[in-house]
Amino acid sequence: MNAGTEFLYIVINNSQRRSAKKNMKRPSDDVLAGILKKSMSTGADYGDIFIEHQRPLTIQLEDDKIEKLSSGVDAGIGVRVVFGDKSAYAYSNDFSEHSLFDIAETVSRAVKDKDKADRTFDLTKINPLVNFDIIRNPGDVDMTRKISLVENANRAAKNISSSISQVSVIYRDTIQDVCIATSDGIIAEDERIYSLALIHVIAADGDLLQTGYESVGGMAGFEIFEENPFEQTAVKAAKKAVSMLKAKKAPGGRMPVVIASEAGGTMIHEAIGHGLEADLVQQGLSVYSDKVGEKIASSLVTIIDDSTLAGRRGSFRFDDEGVPSQRTVLVDKGILKGYMYDVMTSLKGKVPSTGNGRRQSYRNRPIPRMTNTFIAPGEGSPEKIVKSVDKGFFVKKMGGGQVNTVTGEFVFEVSEGCIIEKGDIGEPLRGATLIGNGPEILKSIDMVGDDIGFDIGTCGKDAQGVPVSDAMPTIRIPEMVIGGKV
Repeated sequence: MNAGTEFLYIVINNSQRRSAKKNMKRPSDDVLAGILKKSMSTGADYGDIFIEHQRPLTIQLEDDKIEKLSSGVDAGIGVRVVFGDKSAYAYSNDFSEHSLFDIAETVSRAVKDKDKADRTFDLTKINPLVNFDIIRNPGDVDMTRKISLVENANRAAKNISSSISQVSVIYRDTIQDVCIATSDGIIAEDERIYSLALIHVIAADGDLLQTGYESVGGMAGFEIFEENPFEQTAVKAAKKAVSMLKAKKAPGGRMPVVIASEAGGTMIHEAIGHGLEADLVQQGLSVYSDKVGEKIASSLVTIIDDSTLAGRRGSFRFDDEGVPSQRTVLVDKGILKGYMYDVMTSLKGKVPSTGNGRRQSYRNRPIPRMTNTFIAPGEGSPEKIVKSVDKGFFVKKMGGGQVNTVTGEFVFEVSEGCIIEKGDIGEPLRGATLIGNGPEILKSIDMVGDDIGFDIGTCGKDAQGVPVSDAMPTIRIPEMVIGGKV
């Protein structure tokens, strides 16, 4: 439970999965209106219903053989009421009217404000502001084709070098149908199709082990693997692992740092993104709390969260509260313009939701989350940015990291880095970390490239994971602490 926010969490009759056909039939509009009326009968400020039908598939290869192949159907419905800064949420996978009204009655017991009790709801279906074209629905692709994709990637990686000791490949696709009805009088429906493949390669030289990791994915169909052949991705991961075997240990100390666009936007996602989520802001758990209108970054830096981008892993037509997807400028030329809100935090802040209410599944309440978050491209040449550094560190690929949203302090691993000498990218270095403070680093950025590179991931928060992407152009930081060999 987050400090400063109270909620009641209830589980009802969630014992088994049911057939796909049975779960596809959602309650009628009249029934949904009745559930809302019942759930809010004791005076809640806001209420919503979230219906989900999900068909996931996972294929996993380890040690040259398929270790896991799982598919199925998961469906359920959640009902929530919001009252003040509190909420109550209940969910079930039983779609019978009796069960649904039991859920509504259960959450209504959390509210005791009879002055607001007598309300009715006329629900109207709303259309999305954007649409996404799926060329090859993964549900229509033969299973043997998906297995071949995994096996071919494994083979391609293994063929790079005899030093490749282990390869792990995962393919995953998900078809998620959602329907959201709210006390604002709307019904929103969305079909979300996500495709993903990732490969992890380990190269060994005696006791020295180095890894290479790459992934391809997005809100897209199987066509994503035809546009970006996964065998080429596997080769890239394998070559990275092998090259890092010969890399020297990174030197420690302060030096100029250039982060390439292909490194992805991990630093932006962690160092500032979470700090701009409204729940953390309102709880005083963000270094960016109460700073709207202030300069928090270099005037070269504009940061955007945009769930309308075609094909990106963090995109959707509606968020998980039925708010249409949108483009939100968080930082404009260094000035903080606002935060990422879901419905509950928008009610508390008395501002519109930014469409950032997201949840892992019907089992979870929605909370403010990022979607596709990135630094907008600037006007600089990536080549000139590198040439501007006499001696420094070049980050080609970021790894994982940790950030304290209260102070902004962070530590990030560098999975692939190189030395910069006299404006040229030199030999690879291993074992480096980036250490710094988010606000200080953002203010110090003095060059921003005209390129941009996206990375994908699953963002974890409050024990929930949601698909996201992040990106940035090539940037220069005049001085930064590199953790490495001293």
